[in-house]
Amino acid sequence: MPEQRFSDQFIAMLESLRMGTTFSAGRRYARAGQVRSVTISTSIVTALVVDEDGETYRARIGVKAFTAADWARIERALAGEAIHAAKLLAGHLPDDLGTILAGFGLSLFPQSLSEVVLDCSCPGWHKPCRHLTAACYVLAEEFDADPFAILAWRGRGRDELLEALRSHRVSALGHIERRQHPPAASTSETPASGTFWQAGPRLSAPDPQVPGAVHRPDAILEQLDPLPLSAGRFDVTDLLRAAYHIVTQREAGLPPRTRPR
Repeated sequence: MPEQRFSDQFIAMLESLRMGTTFSAGRRYARAGQVRSVTISTSIVTALVVDEDGETYRARIGVKAFTAADWARIERALAGEAIHAAKLLAGHLPDDLGTILAGFGLSLFPQSLSEVVLDCSCPGWHKPCRHLTAACYVLAEEFDADPFAILAWRGRGRDELLEALRSHRVSALGHIERRQHPPAASTSETPASGTFWQAGPRLSAPDPQVPGAVHRPDAILEQLDPLPLSAGRFDVTDLLRAAYHIVTQREAGLPPRTRPR
C-alpha cells in the first residue's frame, strides 16, 4: 500500500487559487533547483529562492502553531492507541491523524489562504509570487520525505513529541499496574474519628522501687553547702530535715516523727 501523501491537501489548497501561470512558474523553479534551502521551524518556513536573473530572494510561509493545550490533547489521543505510537516511532504519521485533529477542531494543514501568511523579499506586489509557489512545492516534498516536518511546522518537533508519547505510555502502564496490583492494606489500626481526640486510660503510679520515683522532702538540703549553724546542741541542718519530714507527714495524714534529741 503506497504511503499517504499528506502534503497533497496543502498543494491542493494553494492551487485552488486558480493562479495557473504563477504556479506553473513555481513548479519550474522547484524542478530546476532554484530553491536552494528550506528551513522549517515552529510556525515559519523560510526558503531561499534564486530568480532567473541570479538574484536570491527570501520566501516565508507562516502558519499558526497549535497551542500547548492543543498539543497536550493530541499527545494523549496518540498515546492512547498503541498503533499510533508504533507508527510514529517508525517515522510515519497515523493514517487517521486528520480525523484525530478534526475532533479537537484542528487541521494538519491550513484549510484556506487566510490561515497562511506569505511573504517574499522580491519587489513583486502579488503574493504568492513564483518564489513562494516554488518554495511551497519544495516544502511539500519535504513533508512527504519527513512527515514530522509537518508537526514541527505546527509546533512540535520529532524528539519532543516522541518523548511526550513515551511519558504518557509509561504513566498509563503504571496506572494499569496499580489497578491490577493495589498496595496491601496497612495493618496498623487507625483510631476512629470519634475517639481520636479522647484521652486514653490513666497511667498507673510509678513503682516506688524505681530509682528517682520516690521524692524525699529533705533532698534540697543535700544540694546546699553545710550550714555552720547550730541551735543549742543540734545542728541547724538536722533540725530543718526533721521539720521537712513533719510537714510532709502532716500533709499525708500520718503521725509526726519524733524530733531529734
